[in-house]
Amino acid sequence: MKRAVLLLLSLIALALASGLIALSFGSVNTPWQTVWQVFTGQEQGLAYDLVMRLRLPRAVNAFTTGAMLALAGALMQVLLRNPLADPYVLGISGGAAAATLGAILLGISGVWLNGAAFAGALLSMFLVFGLARGTGVWSTTRLLLTGVIVAAGWGALISFLLTVSPDATLRGMMFWLMGDLSNAENYMTGIVGLVLGLGLSLPLARSLNVMARGEMTARSLGVPVAGLRLHLYVLASLLTAVAVMTAGSVGFIGLVAPHIVRLAVGSDHRILLPGAALFGGSLLLLADTVARTALAPQQLPVGVVTALLGVPLFLYLLSRAQR
Repeated sequence: MKRAVLLLLSLIALALASGLIALSFGSVNTPWQTVWQVFTGQEQGLAYDLVMRLRLPRAVNAFTTGAMLALAGALMQVLLRNPLADPYVLGISGGAAAATLGAILLGISGVWLNGAAFAGALLSMFLVFGLARGTGVWSTTRLLLTGVIVAAGWGALISFLLTVSPDATLRGMMFWLMGDLSNAENYMTGIVGLVLGLGLSLPLARSLNVMARGEMTARSLGVPVAGLRLHLYVLASLLTAVAVMTAGSVGFIGLVAPHIVRLAVGSDHRILLPGAALFGGSLLLLADTVARTALAPQQLPVGVVTALLGVPLFLYLLSRAQR
């Protein structure tokens, strides 16, 4: 237990440090002392606008998006009993991406674009669940197979939309597909989504610990397996939908963050869920800072940076755990 508490405190410190780095670095660096003066009201000039109106909303978006993806990934791995499961495995992001690209092709922008992404994710969620359930009782295997097929269908539609899109909109579409945190106007949506996600998942931590040992064991110990599976599917899908609506398709966070925390403290979901959220948010926050500063003033897609940062880190920790 002491190790778990120490880990959570370390992850909180990492999140705070990542936030400070995100507020300080960019195309124009801001000293940490100036950032502190901005928050204490001693600085009201250009630095205030840079930190509070540009970097802070984007940093909040990055952290909440990474945290929601990591939390959804942890829930999906229990639901599907598959360590390779991530928030995008059931086609939720594919539906959001197809709807968003279609809206861009029609000239829709602003808040309506976010609405299109959320609507597409919800459509995919209901489609996968309806097809997986059919007229009988659905299983995790059937759900996974249905999600993979639906995701492949969305992928084909996305390829078609990219093929017929004019060159003027193609770059923006590709950038969104690889992750885009430049839209920082709706940062409250991510905060609400993360708070609700943690509030609805943490009370289930003990049941998730039992569920991870197998459905027969869970049933014998009185866990309502059918209701819990539905709860996990809907909650993970909604978290993914909000994350995709906020930042586009940011890969790898939902897969690697729960695994890294699991390697550190085990599979107790009372620690794993908040730990994965903290680490996923910090990882995406650092990746977005790199994306903004590496080739400043040009910005890189944050999804590319998450893979470049996460792959070697995950492989190192995995090899260390094996030894």
